[in-house]
Formats: sequence, structure tokens, C-alpha cells
Amino acid sequence: MSLALFIVLAADGALESTRKSYASSGSEAVEEVSVLGRQLNLNGEAISASQGEVGPTEIGAWPLIRTGDLMEFVPGMVATQHSGSGKANQYFLRGFNLDHGTDFATFVDGMPVNLRTHGHGQGYTDLNFVIPETVERLRYRKGPYYAEVGDFSSAGAAHFVLAEKLQQGIAELSFGEHGYRRGVVADTISNADSDLLLAAEWQAYDGPWSDVREDVNKVNLLGKLATELGTGRAYLTFMGYDNQWNSPDQIPSRAVTQGIIDPYGSLDTSLGGDTRRYSLSGGWTGALVGGELSASAFAIDYDFNLWSNFTYQLENTDSGDQFQQRDDRRIYGFEVAQNWQRNAAGWQLGLQGRRDDIDQVGLYHTAVREVLGTVREDRVVEDSLGLFAVNQYQWSETVRSYLGLRYDHYDFDVNAGLEQNSGQRSDGKPSVKASLAWQPWPVAELYLSYGQGLHSNDARGTVIQVDPVSGESVDTVDPLVASRGYELGSRLFVTDQLHATLAVWELELDSELLFVGDAGNTEASRPSQRRGVEAGVYWFASDHISGELEVSYTDAQFADRDAAGSEIPGAIPLVASAALNYSKDGWFASLHLRHFGTYPLIEDRSVKSDGASLVNLRMGRDFAGSWRLQLDLLNALNSADHDVDYFYASRLPDEAAGGVEDIHYHIFEPRTLRASVRYSF
Repeated sequence: MSLALFIVLAADGALESTRKSYASSGSEAVEEVSVLGRQLNLNGEAISASQGEVGPTEIGAWPLIRTGDLMEFVPGMVATQHSGSGKANQYFLRGFNLDHGTDFATFVDGMPVNLRTHGHGQGYTDLNFVIPETVERLRYRKGPYYAEVGDFSSAGAAHFVLAEKLQQGIAELSFGEHGYRRGVVADTISNADSDLLLAAEWQAYDGPWSDVREDVNKVNLLGKLATELGTGRAYLTFMGYDNQWNSPDQIPSRAVTQGIIDPYGSLDTSLGGDTRRYSLSGGWTGALVGGELSASAFAIDYDFNLWSNFTYQLENTDSGDQFQQRDDRRIYGFEVAQNWQRNAAGWQLGLQGRRDDIDQVGLYHTAVREVLGTVREDRVVEDSLGLFAVNQYQWSETVRSYLGLRYDHYDFDVNAGLEQNSGQRSDGKPSVKASLAWQPWPVAELYLSYGQGLHSNDARGTVIQVDPVSGESVDTVDPLVASRGYELGSRLFVTDQLHATLAVWELELDSELLFVGDAGNTEASRPSQRRGVEAGVYWFASDHISGELEVSYTDAQFADRDAAGSEIPGAIPLVASAALNYSKDGWFASLHLRHFGTYPLIEDRSVKSDGASLVNLRMGRDFAGSWRLQLDLLNALNSADHDVDYFYASRLPDEAAGGVEDIHYHIFEPRTLRASVRYSF
């Protein structure tokens, strides 16, 4: 509390005249300014210091290496890659190695992105189906304090909202080193009360790797119709995504030091993947039953194949350890929420439903992408219902409260290739969310927040099962794993030119028992406790210059005693990012710096990652006649730091049968120049 109050009081002393102006004129007299993104004043609306919004101006200003880098607009989030460009990013936040999305919920236009009981990893979150130019805004909420979000939300959630209408149509071509080519076209067809957004993206990329040509071939299609309907507005969205690629996976450090490969080399050059995703979604929001009703539904058709090899010849000396992961599913879901406002009280009642109809989720032993044997193959149906209710009450001009109740129910039905691995199971869990907001001055607001969260476990681990290698029975896991979070935060909105956030938080997580797709069985981890502090400063100096600085520090420890140690492997303590943007007279430029510090790779911290720093630059010019030229310099300092590090045993030719424990890493792609030409119409 003392740190938060110090910042608030310091700002208050420096802004006495601003406070007097508010007091004398009243908030009604202040000119209303329409702003988007980081510049939006959330005082009086937010329920924690750890939520915010990013608008299209900011999203369009940053140079992106991959589509998944959009997640780095969430303060403290790190998005990396340890494989090919078509695979979902690896995410880190609040002391979590989120893998590809577990414990962080992501949505695009109301559709959940996290895939449960996935062939590669629980909560798999692949954003490659999103065209960045069509994202209107990103709303993020860190922590488990929000009743409308259930599964995978212990660390937080992000909602990407796609635009209904673009200010201008665009056609853009990009070219870069290492065979990078990309084309985007998007436009809106409008009439009096309807808008039809159409967009398409194609991308190809060979990559800088010495012995693997990534050969990325990505295609995205988007059509979104928004129209007035009755007393509200409706939308209907189609999205189509298809991609195939080859993978330069992480490599063992000793293979480089021994001269077997260089840092951009691979030990298995036949790795890669292909995936497709087609979706149809729609919704309606408008006045109904004395309040506002919001209803949406979606259907998704998804297919995924991935070939990986992390241990080389540890398990199979002759044929090697390559394996294929397969996922073929249909997803259906809906959400209905009704809002009422009665004087000082606001109410929300909502119901969410989802079915994952998984025809095939499998793990296979392969060589050069040819199947040699089946480790496990299942058909799964997983259903869930979530009911939530929220009350927000304005107790006085300066004090507000938020109380949310939620109940989640899950049904798991596993039909396995082996009868003894088949079964059914159900589970449910209630959760409570509560926040108190106090606005002692018009420029400042303080928050006290509490929330219970959860993530679901892989359905295959929740029913009786047999280890595919030993043939012995394996204990089932808890279907739903609970978490508890606490937060004390503050938010300053000095003017629309300067604001800041500060949060001190804690999160406790019960034993995380997850299905490990790489091994084909379940593996238990221990209960954990994380504590941290996060700060962000956002400065809009003028119409031409803006900047931001975000810093987060986390202490992540296992909560129990164990001789192995108390450190959580992959938990990054320090994350910092900074951005500076400039635009004037047609010229524009931006700089984005991201740094994450040293982090442990094993429980006793005797093996650590060195951390990494990355700088990306963008510069360009808008010309009269609607033309734009743009240059992106990615990894501008040509850093040889690592995207990600792991520590485990693998076996190279001529090594002992037990292999060698070693750091395995994926290096940053080298400094790369990309040029774009855009025509707006």
C-alpha cells in the first residue's frame, strides 16, 4: 500500500491546479475527448490496475516479427518461438511459463482461442489466423478477478476485437531478407446501416536457418458483416486460415560447441507442421428486457499436424525420437449476457457454453514424417457450461465495489484406442471475484482485488489410463485446478498526456497435473505461489510523440518442500519493455525494446537462462496520393540471445544410452530488414 500511496501523493502534490480545476468546475464541465487505447481514462470504470486497452494506432505502430507478438501489448507478456513460424508462440507472464497458452485465456471477437485437450499442449493458443491490420483494439485483464472469464484465466485474459469498418481500404506488399514476402488487402463496403469488411493475407518465408528452409505458406481470409438489427447491432464473421511450414526446433548447446551444427542449424531437418482453421461466428447487442442483451455463438473447424524431435536418439537408437502430434476437432459455443443498470447498482447475468468434439487427438512415433507406430490415439468430447453473475455498486462519488460469482461445470468423455484408457468424468467448481475501488482524487484511483480462478486439465488425464510405455496404471488427475489471486493497485490519469499504473499482486496455484503431449501421459507438478509488482508509465507528449515504459518483477516459488529445490523452471523474474513513437508531416518512426532477465531452468537454480534483449525499429513516410513506404529493422542490434531455453536430457550419436542433460535453446533470428509499400483507397 505504501508504494502505491507514494506515487499517488507525489502526483497529487504536483497537480494541485489540476485538482482545483476539477473541484471548481465539476466533471461535467470538462470537455469530453474521444481517445482509444493506452490513452483511454479507465478511472471510474476499471476494477483493477491490471486491465487496459490498446487501440489501432498503437497496434499499427509497432514492428512485429510474428502475429503472436500482438500479445506483447499486454504489459509484462513475453511472446517467443522455439520452433517454426507456423507454430503457436511460447508465452511468459507473471512468473508463468505459459507454454502455448495454459493459464492465459485469449479470445478473438468472442471466440475462445485456447484449445483444451490439444494434441500439442493444454490451452494451445495460435494467433496466426488473425490479420493484424484488422484488429481494432485489444482489451487485456491480468489476474483472476473477472467473472466473465473462466478457464485458463489465472494469469489473465486478452480479448482481440476485429474492426467492423476500416477508415480506408489498404493494399500492401512487403519484402524482406531470408525470403520474406507478404501481401495484405482489406476494404469495407458500406451503406446506410451496414458495413462489410473483407480482408485477405498471404505470407511466405524461408527463414535464416542454415539447413532448414521454413517454406512458410500462410493464407488468411476474413469477412465480417455488421448491420443494424432491431434495437441493436448484429455481426456475422467468417475466418479462414491455412498454413504449412518446416521447423528449426530448439537445439542442444553441446551440438554447437562441438561443431556438429552452427547456432542456426538443426539435428533433424524433417520437422514441421500444417494446420487449418475455419470459423463462423455471429452476435447481437442491443436494448432488451429493460437493459442491454449481448448474445453470440460460434462454430470452428480445426485441423493440426506437428512433427517434432527434442531428444534425437534417447528413446529409439535406430529410428530416432521424432514424433507426430495430431488434432482434428470441431468446436461449438455460445454466450448470452444481460446487463441492467438501476440507479447506483449495475447487474450482469451470463451463461457460456462450449463443446469440443475431437475426432482424433493422437501421438505417433515417426521418422522423416512417416508413422512407425501409435503411442496413443483418442476421440474426446468435452463439454462445459459457465454461469456468472456480477453486481457493481457505486457507494459514493469516490467508492465503488465489484462482486462476481461464477460456476463452471465440465463433462469429459474419452474413447481411447485402448479400452482401459477410456472413460467418463464430470467436475464443477464455484469461484468468487471481488474488488473495491476508491477514487480519492479525480486523477487517481486505488484498487483492492481478489479472485478465484481455474484451468481445466487434459481430458485424457482425468479418466483411468495406462502408461503407454510401462503398461502400468497411472493415477487420474483433478479435472479442474484452482487458483487464488490478490492484488493492490493504483491508476493515475494526470491528463490525457500522462498516466501510470502500479500493482502489487500474489497468486496461489494448486497442484498442476497436466497431460504432457510430448510424452503421451500425465505428469504432476507441485503447488506454487507467485508474488510480484508491475508498473507502467504512458506518456503522450504531443500529437507527434508518445512513449511508454513497463516493468514487472515476479518471485515464483513452489509452495511445498522438496529436495529438488523451490524454484519454478521457466519462471522469468524480470520483464521490461519500452516504446517510443514519432509522427509528423508524413514521417513516422517507432522503437520497441523488450528485455527479460535471467531465469531458472531447474528447481535448485544451478542451471539458468541468461535472459535476452530485443530491439525492433520502424521508419517510414506517408505521401500525398495515399502511398506509404515503410522499413522495419527487426533485432536491430543483431542480438544472439535466445528466444527460449530448456534443460533436459537428449542423446546424440555415439553418446551413452542415458543421454546427456544439456541446455536446449532457440536463438533469435538475426538482424532482418523488411520493406513495405502500402496504397490506401
